[in-house]
Amino acid sequence: MAKYAHYAPSFAIRLDGNPLPPEINSAISSVTWTDGLEGADRVEVSMANPSLRLLNHPLLTPDREFRLSIGYSPDPLEEVFVGEITGIEPTFPSSGMPTMRVAAQDYLNRLTKGAKDRAFRLSIPTIGNFKLPDPLVAALVAAIDGLVPALDPVGGALATILALGSYLAFPQFSQLGIRKQTSESDFSFLSKLSKENGWEMYIDHTAEPKGRVLRFQSLLGNFEPSLNLAWGSTLMDFTPRLTTIGDVFGVTTRVWVDSIKTEFVIAISWDYDRAAVNLMIVPSVVGGIDIEDLMGSAAKGKTVAVKPTGFANAAYKMMAEWLPRLNNRLTGTGSAVGDPNIKASKVIRLDGLGGTFSGLYRITSATHTFDASGYKTGFHARKEVWFAGPPLPGSTGPVARLSGAFSI
Repeated sequence: MAKYAHYAPSFAIRLDGNPLPPEINSAISSVTWTDGLEGADRVEVSMANPSLRLLNHPLLTPDREFRLSIGYSPDPLEEVFVGEITGIEPTFPSSGMPTMRVAAQDYLNRLTKGAKDRAFRLSIPTIGNFKLPDPLVAALVAAIDGLVPALDPVGGALATILALGSYLAFPQFSQLGIRKQTSESDFSFLSKLSKENGWEMYIDHTAEPKGRVLRFQSLLGNFEPSLNLAWGSTLMDFTPRLTTIGDVFGVTTRVWVDSIKTEFVIAISWDYDRAAVNLMIVPSVVGGIDIEDLMGSAAKGKTVAVKPTGFANAAYKMMAEWLPRLNNRLTGTGSAVGDPNIKASKVIRLDGLGGTFSGLYRITSATHTFDASGYKTGFHARKEVWFAGPPLPGSTGPVARLSGAFSI
């Protein structure tokens, strides 16, 4: 990237593939692009509107394709957003200059329209014919809405391993699960499916076709930081938040196996020493020992029970409860000199913040602002549990271990 001292921040907007005409471009006072892992990305453009000359401009209409590129001149700009205009908001003040704000969202917003009722039959994975049903469901729903699904090769790795572990413990009770979408939008349905598989769901604006690639990224993907920021230089400020509120060691659920008239407890937890997921399956009463005792002293008072469910989807339901809690113990907000590389889902390294707060973070949202004061990027980030220390997933250690009353 260009050295900021010698380069000027710049942006370019295209409507329906064409550059903005001078009467619109010259009226822009600020541009804000918000990129996040929760919901559609959004761009807001504020413009002066003297004599209301832009009020009925034919280019400023809803549903028109909107593209934003940002960077530093004279370097080439990077196209970071492709979507459509979703809102026009003029102001008619009692005094002063009339203004207009144009809002655009990426095509993820189309998943929020309407509600559907449908179901998908899922097969429990087997050793001889290993199936990953949820990726197929995600791909089908995304394609119906005109988006191109892109699933991480290790997508859903944690939930798949846990589901497989449950199956290996009880191969004689292989059963079918049903994915139900009940009076909910495709966005709500896919968001729930993503949480249960350990995915982050977002539009990948770097892949072709631009603006239409719906990526399902596993949290166990690449941990190589895309950017280093140091407090006092490129990192302008950072405010971390370390909290134990909502902190959990593990999640449990109880399932009833009717054919043998026995209730079992399934528990998942994080092994901090080995950087691995522990899966434990035991009868609900094992010599009168509480499940928290079996999980270890660290589990005392720090386990959460979820609603009983069948083996077909127990691991997925537990993942949706456990993973968000596990990865939100240490979060933070910061700001930096404007940098297009600060994007949601990317891993960055923060330096100069001491032993606890320095290190790897995942960006959960980033806001890029161009206004009279220049170009600045604000962001929210979280330090995921596997960032705390070696070995990280992908090393020689196991990602998940199965223990309990049954063995592989």
